[in-house]
Amino acid sequence: MIGKLRGKIDEITEDSAIIDVGGVGYEVFCSSRTLANLSVGEAAQLIIETHVREDHIHLYGFPDVAERDWFRLLCTVQGIGSRIGLVILGAFSPQQLVHAIIAKDSAAFRAISGIGPKLAERIVTELKDKVTKMPAGNAPVLVASGKGKKGKAMPEANLTEDAISALVNLGYTRSEAYAAAIKAQAGGGKASIDQLIKLSLKELARG
Repeated sequence: MIGKLRGKIDEITEDSAIIDVGGVGYEVFCSSRTLANLSVGEAAQLIIETHVREDHIHLYGFPDVAERDWFRLLCTVQGIGSRIGLVILGAFSPQQLVHAIIAKDSAAFRAISGIGPKLAERIVTELKDKVTKMPAGNAPVLVASGKGKKGKAMPEANLTEDAISALVNLGYTRSEAYAAAIKAQAGGGKASIDQLIKLSLKELARG
């Protein structure tokens, strides 16, 4: 199996690139994010995922191992094939994927062409327990239920969830709201809901 290619970019199409390696041109399918960083005539190196079928052999190229591993994980979700996997990687970086899945932001995936509500929900549901083991997967996780081990309410989790809801109502995506509120909660100590929202807005303003 081919695991890596290094050569000169001969051609770039809408969904692939041809990389010349020692006089042999390999067609490699890539995400739009990866293709945007390639230039015809320039040297490039791509990590390769090889798919062998009865009727074809397809090569999928990635700038690093992290993105290739995300491609593999996404393709484990029923309904996601190679094409949709690349489309998702064109829309989100690994860190953005972590935030979207941990935040249960199915709307972020519904916004991608070719992904309907059921598939978007399946992505979030099937990958939520696997995402923290992935590259860029060290993001803090909110206790979604707001309950401790003995069933007691956890005020910090409840406040953070309320702040997330408030930010979503202000027009931010759930992924953006989640990331900002988690950071604000970590640095704000025992902040009130109003203080937490203000701190979250500051995090969002920092971009």
